[in-house]
Amino acid sequence: MAHANIARTLFRAAEAWADKPALIAGDRILTYGDFVQAAGRLAAELERRGMRPGDRVAFLCADSIDYVLLSLAILSLDAAIVPISPGLMLDECAALLEHLDVRHFLADVAVAPDPAAGEPFRTPDLERTFRLASFASRRPEPAGYAELHPAFIRFSSGTTGASKGVVLSHETIHARTEAANAGLKITRDDVVGWVLSMSFHFVVTILLFLRKGATIVLCGDPLPQALVAALQTHPLTVLYASPIHYRLLSETATLEPSAFRALRLAVSTAIQLPEAIARRFFERFGRPLTEAYGIIEVGLPFIHAPAAGAYDGRLGRPLPAYEIRLDDGEVQIRGPGMFDAYFSPWQLRADIAPDGWFRTGDLGELLPDGELRLLGRRKAVINF
Repeated sequence: MAHANIARTLFRAAEAWADKPALIAGDRILTYGDFVQAAGRLAAELERRGMRPGDRVAFLCADSIDYVLLSLAILSLDAAIVPISPGLMLDECAALLEHLDVRHFLADVAVAPDPAAGEPFRTPDLERTFRLASFASRRPEPAGYAELHPAFIRFSSGTTGASKGVVLSHETIHARTEAANAGLKITRDDVVGWVLSMSFHFVVTILLFLRKGATIVLCGDPLPQALVAALQTHPLTVLYASPIHYRLLSETATLEPSAFRALRLAVSTAIQLPEAIARRFFERFGRPLTEAYGIIEVGLPFIHAPAAGAYDGRLGRPLPAYEIRLDDGEVQIRGPGMFDAYFSPWQLRADIAPDGWFRTGDLGELLPDGELRLLGRRKAVINF
């Protein structure tokens, strides 16, 4: 799907459900029609302020509707987002901006580690105040960068422990979200409870949910009160959270199983799911947890729903679009939506995985029934 912009694809799809709620945060509700129009106005504002196709935009913002609106605005301009975690220290943030030679730094002034350059601005479509600082490029673009049609550059330790920017193109995001939805099965009938950090979880989740017309309820702050309130107020059909969130829910004495009456899928991700948390959640609410194994270079190749109580480190079988194999115990994966390049040092995917197989760095074993169990990691922390 050459040069298909993921944001504009999403906007076109939204015409079919313009009156349906897209994003809910407390009392703030945006329909898909509202959302598309607001993102369009914000794109025009960013373009007026100098943002252009191909620009790398470091983006720092608290999890919010504003985060989603501005992300789609940036993507619709064919600029590439470099997500910045609000937890990043000032010196780390400065080093990242230099390392990736960003053209702009769009910062939520409430969470920026230091007052960013640029005049503060806020439009009627935003609840938060932002600054947009722009910089001259300090070095030539890597060979082939523009041709990739980059959409995101996620800074990650990758599989080697060395810092690198994982480049994802618009086309990769299309393929990755379609592959993941074979397991998640998101439709316009879904109402998704969202509690994770958008700076780490966005591409194969938020963008997928919006592409398919789901309603997203932002309920991550404060915890666990906002999440409990969302469960009691909205008919959540999907909960996308970490083991910590499920532990907090299990420890909330006032939460009844009836709060999960509409829930069809409770996904656990971000870290490996401890057996004790999974068992406790099932005992309290009668709902099994589905574990999602995600790798920034690959996507979501495993989405595993074990039989009740059978939490033993298994990831199950890969989703239909993916293949797995073991090489000296290391898990290797091949499939659609693989990353396009590492930014620093610049390496194209074809040079890293010439045969299409990506080395995850995770150690595992294939069980007789064809399921994969993770055993550990060669270096650093296990993927998720």
